[in-house]
Amino acid sequence: MKAHDGMYIGGAWRPAATADTIVVVNPADEQVIGHVPAGTAQDVDAAVRAAREAFPAWAATAPAERAALITALRDQLAARKDEIAETVTAELGAPLQFSQMVHAGVPVLVAGSYAELAATYAFEEKVGNSTVYAEPLGVVGAITPWNYPLHQVVAKVAPALAAGCTVVLKPAEDTPLTAQLFAEAVDAAGIPAGVFNLVTGIGAVAGQALAEHEGVDLVSFTGSTAVGRQIGATAGAAVKKVALELGGKSANVILPSADLAKAVNVGVANVMGNSGQTCSAWTRMLVHADQYEEAVELAKTAVAKYTPGERVGPLVNAKQQARVRGYIEKGIEEGARLVAGGPEAPLAIGYYVSPTVFADVTPEMTIAQEEIFGPVVSILKYEDEDDALRIANGTVYGLAGAVWAAEPAEAVAFARRMDTGQVDINGGRFNPLAPFGGYKQSGVGRELGSHGLAEYLQTKSLQF
Repeated sequence: MKAHDGMYIGGAWRPAATADTIVVVNPADEQVIGHVPAGTAQDVDAAVRAAREAFPAWAATAPAERAALITALRDQLAARKDEIAETVTAELGAPLQFSQMVHAGVPVLVAGSYAELAATYAFEEKVGNSTVYAEPLGVVGAITPWNYPLHQVVAKVAPALAAGCTVVLKPAEDTPLTAQLFAEAVDAAGIPAGVFNLVTGIGAVAGQALAEHEGVDLVSFTGSTAVGRQIGATAGAAVKKVALELGGKSANVILPSADLAKAVNVGVANVMGNSGQTCSAWTRMLVHADQYEEAVELAKTAVAKYTPGERVGPLVNAKQQARVRGYIEKGIEEGARLVAGGPEAPLAIGYYVSPTVFADVTPEMTIAQEEIFGPVVSILKYEDEDDALRIANGTVYGLAGAVWAAEPAEAVAFARRMDTGQVDINGGRFNPLAPFGGYKQSGVGRELGSHGLAEYLQTKSLQF
C-alpha cells in the first residue's frame, strides 16, 4: 500500500502546509507501514474554501445526476474491495476475513443505498397551500473514527453528497490510509472537484480547526462522548448544526423464554467482532437468576473459540491496549468474577488483549457503566423484567441493544421500554436503511437510510 504525501483538496493531491507527518503502525506486529501529513489549520482552511467554492454548483446538480455519481463511487469501492480489506487489516489489525466481509463489504451496500435515495427522496412536497423544499445545508465537516475506517466515512459522505452538500473529511489518525483509498475512489468516480476533500491530521489540530471553521455549516462526528461534548460546545457557540454518534454500553437482555445457548453464543460473538472496538457492541449480558450459572458456563465455552491473532485481532494502538487491560484489572479489583481471559497480554508482539468474560457483575461496577471498547463481556443477573429494564436503562448511554425471547412480540414489548436507539430482536440482521444513533449521551442525530440523509438537509417553505 502506498500513502499519499499530500491532501486531496479541490480535486487534486496537493502538498501539505507542513512537513510534519503521522506515523501509521500495524497493531498486529507493531511495524511502521506508512506516513501521512499532519494537517494544520491552513490545510483545513484550503479544504473548506474548496468545498465552499464547489457548493453552489453541486447543490444545483439534479438529484438523478448526484445519484449516478454516487453509484459510480459505489462501483469504485467495490472494485477496490481487496485493497481496502488488506489496508484495513494492516492499519487496524482486523482479521482479513472480517475486513473483507464488514470493513470492505458494508460500505458498498451503504453507498448503494444512498445512490437510490438520492434519486427517489422527496426533496419537494406540497403541504396545504405551501411547497416545502429540502435543501442542502452547505459544507459538512466530517470527523470519523478509526474502528470502522471506511464504513464511518461512507455513512457520512454518501448522504451528504446525496443531499447536495460538499464535504471536508478529517479521518482518524490511526487509520488514514483507508481514507486515502476512499479519496482515490471519489476521484475515479468523477465527482466534481471540491465536492469532496480530505485532510489528514490529529484531532486536536485538524479536527478542532474543522469544527471551529466559520465556513463549515454542519459538523458530523463519530467518537467518544467526551470529545463529542467539546465539538457540541464549539458548534453551539457558532449556532452550527452537529450530528454526534458517540459512546455506548449496550445491554443484551436474554428473557427466560429465549433460546439461552443461541442468545449467549451470538452475544459473545457480537462483542468479539472487531476486537470489541464497536460502539454498539452488546457488552452487558443480562440473564435471569434461574439461568445465570448456565449462561456463564455457555459464555466461557463460547469465548474460548476466539483465539487472539486468529479470530480476534489486536486493539488499534498501545494506548487502547493499556486502557482495556486497565478496565479488566478494575473489574477484578471491584469484585467481579473472572470467568475467562484477564489483563495479561496473550501475545508478546502486537496490541492484543485476551477475550474476557466477567460474571457476578453488579450494575454500579465500573465495567458495567463505562465503555471499555475491547473484547470484554460483563454478565449481570436480574430477578424479573422490571429489574432487567432498570439495569438495561441504568447507564448514561443509549445507543443499541438486543432482546431475546421465544416469541418476538414478547421481545418487542421489552425493547419498546428500553432507552436506546436501536435494538436487535432475536439476533435481527443489520439493515443499512435503518436509522442508527443514540439516546442520552450516545449522541444527537441519526445515520443511515432516509433519516441519515435528512441530517444534511434544511427546510424552506413557500406559501401560495
